[in-house]
Amino acid sequence: MPAELVRLSGGPSDHEALARAGEVIRRGGLVVFPTETVYGLGAHALDADAVAKIFDAKGRPAGDPVIVHLATAADVMTVSASVPESARLLTSAFWPGPLTVILARGSAVPLGVTAGGDTVGVRVPAHPVALALLRAAGVPIVAPSANRFSRPSPTTADDVVEDLGDRVDMILDGGATTHGVESTVVDCTGAVPVVLRPGAITMEALRRVMPEINLRTTVVRDTTAVLAAPGTLLKHYAPRAEVRLWTGGDSLRSAVRHDLEQQVAAGRRVGVLLVDEDRDLTIGLPVEAVSLGSLARLDEAAARLFAALRALDRLNVDVIVVRDLGRVGLGLTIWDRLYRAAEGRVLESI
Repeated sequence: MPAELVRLSGGPSDHEALARAGEVIRRGGLVVFPTETVYGLGAHALDADAVAKIFDAKGRPAGDPVIVHLATAADVMTVSASVPESARLLTSAFWPGPLTVILARGSAVPLGVTAGGDTVGVRVPAHPVALALLRAAGVPIVAPSANRFSRPSPTTADDVVEDLGDRVDMILDGGATTHGVESTVVDCTGAVPVVLRPGAITMEALRRVMPEINLRTTVVRDTTAVLAAPGTLLKHYAPRAEVRLWTGGDSLRSAVRHDLEQQVAAGRRVGVLLVDEDRDLTIGLPVEAVSLGSLARLDEAAARLFAALRALDRLNVDVIVVRDLGRVGLGLTIWDRLYRAAEGRVLESI
């Protein structure tokens, strides 16, 4: 049965819709809602049966933990056994916002949330609809991205309908998301905090608050493995088309142009993700090009990334060619998503 789709207007009618959505959550149903990062697939975080429905709807492996969303930082002790000083410093700087901290699991949190582990990822979102839903539900909400497992994350309600329209109870349409990539995940259970998944908050921003913070990106090939954080499997965020990810130095642009020519010559339907500065690379070629914006605005590139991948999938391309946009700031996050979309297959120009 198709989900109830509610397009929020910002008016008085939203209050009634959010109240109904909160009731759906409390009784163990599934509600999709916008956050500032991507759309989330929400369920009652302390209800093991409701949590299990999320994994079933997404086709998500049981070893891939999910993140608990809270209405306020004061609620953190409802899901965590302890909050170290490093977490307090980071959350005071970035909550509400796209930061997930990994803490010791509280006894009330079902093991399905944590993939059987003794830690839990927690965040307070910075989106008015997400916060309103959390208040209406009155319970913590667990919410991975609202897409079929391993697909590009959804940044609009229409993306959600495409993937999960008949697998959830209710979809709250709050318009396009702002950041367009998921939260940054920081493990705060050790002596020194470690970033396990780069996200909407950059390493540079984190280090301004905590200079000693480390980065440890993980690539797990086995989909049956138990993961320390979501978004660490090798294949993730992937369109149906093959992704050809290029990196390299001065010859990078010419390598991309040559690859486009070769793919066209091979009779493949070719898509290309590019920045505005690279539009000349497609001149004279019968390719489907989608722009991520200017290289000088990586925030816009990140916000457009998943929508662009989905757009090229809808055009039924066989292959998507894209180049490395650097590893500074949000470039690192974009690289992480593209690397996993390409299943680790990276082509290097010489």
